Amino acid sequence: METKKELKILFWIIIVFLGVFFMPIENETFRTAIDATLDLSKWYAQKHVILCLLPAFLIAGVISVFISQGAVIKYFGANAKKWLSYLIASLSGTILAVCSCTILPLFSSIYKRGAGLGPAIAFLYSGPAISILSIILTARILGFEMGVARFIGAVSFSVIIGLIMAFIYRKEEKAKAEEQMNFPNVETERSLWQTALHFFTLVAILVFANWGSPSTNDTSSLWYYIFAYKWQIVGVFGLILAYSMIYILKLNIWKVVTATAITLLSALIFHNPLISMVIGIASVVTIGLSDKSENDDNREWILSSWGFTKQIMPLLAIGVVIAGFLLGSTHDNTSIAGVVPNAWIATLVGGNSILSNFIASFVGAFMYFATLTEVPIVQGLLASGMGKGPALALLLAGPSLSLPNMLVIKGVMGTKKTITYVSIVVILSTISGLIFGYL
Repeated sequence: METKKELKILFWIIIVFLGVFFMPIENETFRTAIDATLDLSKWYAQKHVILCLLPAFLIAGVISVFISQGAVIKYFGANAKKWLSYLIASLSGTILAVCSCTILPLFSSIYKRGAGLGPAIAFLYSGPAISILSIILTARILGFEMGVARFIGAVSFSVIIGLIMAFIYRKEEKAKAEEQMNFPNVETERSLWQTALHFFTLVAILVFANWGSPSTNDTSSLWYYIFAYKWQIVGVFGLILAYSMIYILKLNIWKVVTATAITLLSALIFHNPLISMVIGIASVVTIGLSDKSENDDNREWILSSWGFTKQIMPLLAIGVVIAGFLLGSTHDNTSIAGVVPNAWIATLVGGNSILSNFIASFVGAFMYFATLTEVPIVQGLLASGMGKGPALALLLAGPSLSLPNMLVIKGVMGTKKTITYVSIVVILSTISGLIFGYL
C-alpha cells in the first residue's frame, strides 16, 4: 500500500517535471494563451468574486440556515406541485442577473435542502439564462427576432431540461419523494416576511451591484438611470440589510451601526465600490461570527456560507484557469485568444449545418461568460461570419454552462448527472439553433 502511494507521488512529480521541461515558451500561441489565462483570472478576481460570488455565498447561507428544509421541500421537493415548482424555478432567472458561476451556491443550497432534481435543474439553468437584462440587450443589439427566440428558448429549456432530468432519474426521485412524504415542517424563530426581507435584500444587493452598462447613451432610459445610480441603490439596500441584522437577526446594534458607518465612510474616502463592498461583507461576516446570543443561527449562517465558499471557490479557480488557457479571455473590450484560436471558432460556426450548431453549443458550454458579456461576443462572431442559428445555439448553451460551472456541479450531484445535464443542454441548443437558422 505504501509502495503504491510513493509511486503515485513519483508519477505526478515526473508529469510536472516533463510539463515544465518541454514547456513551449517560444511558441507565440502558447504565450498568448498564458496571457489570456492571466488576464481572465485577474478580471475574474477583480470584477466577479467580490460583486457576484461573495454576496451569492451569503444568500446560499441564508437558504441553508434561515429557510427551513420543510419550506424548500414544500415548494421544490419531489412531492411539490409540479406546475408551481417549475414555474418558480424557471422564472427565477428574470430576477437573478447572475452568471453560470454565481448561480452555483444557490443551486447547491436548495438541492442539499431537499429540492427535487427537476426543479433544481430548472433553477440552475434559468438563473443565468433568462435574465431580463440579457434578453433586452440581445433584442437591442442582435435584433428583436434573436431576443424573442432567446427568451422562448431559455424559458422552455429550463422546464424541458428539468423534466427530462427528473424522468431519467425517476427512481431516485421516487425514493426521495417517499422520504419526504412525512417530513415535519419545523417552525422557525422568524416569520416568513422577516426571512424574505433579509433574503431579498441580499438578492437586491447582488442584482444592482452587477447591473450592466446600457448599450446606448440614451440617458432617458430606465436602464441607464438605474446604471447611473446603481451604487446609491446598493447603499440603500445596505442600510436595509443593517436594519435586518439589528431587528430581525437581533445582532448587536452598536456593532452593526459602527460597521455601517465605516462602510459608508469608506465610500466617501476611496470612491471605489469594490473597497466598500469588501468592508461591508467583511463586517457582516465578523458580526455574525462574533454573535454571543443564544440563537446559533447567526453564526451558522456565516459558517454555512464559508462551507459553500470552500467547496466552490477552488473548483471555480481551476475552471477559470483552464478555460482561459484553452478558449481565451473575452470580456469588456478585451479579446485574447487561447490555444484554440478565435478564428477557428468563427470559421467552424458559419452557415447553419448540424455541425456548426453543435460546435457553437459545445464551445459555448465550456467558455465562461460573465453576466451580459455573451451578447457583444456573439455580435463579434456574427460580424466574422457566424450563422444566426449557431449564434442562438451559443446564447442558449453558453451563459448557463461553463467549465468552472461543470466542475462544481459534478461535486454537488455527481459525474453521471452532470454529464447528462450538459449533454441535454448542448443537444437542445443545437436543435434550436438549427431550426432558428432555417426560419
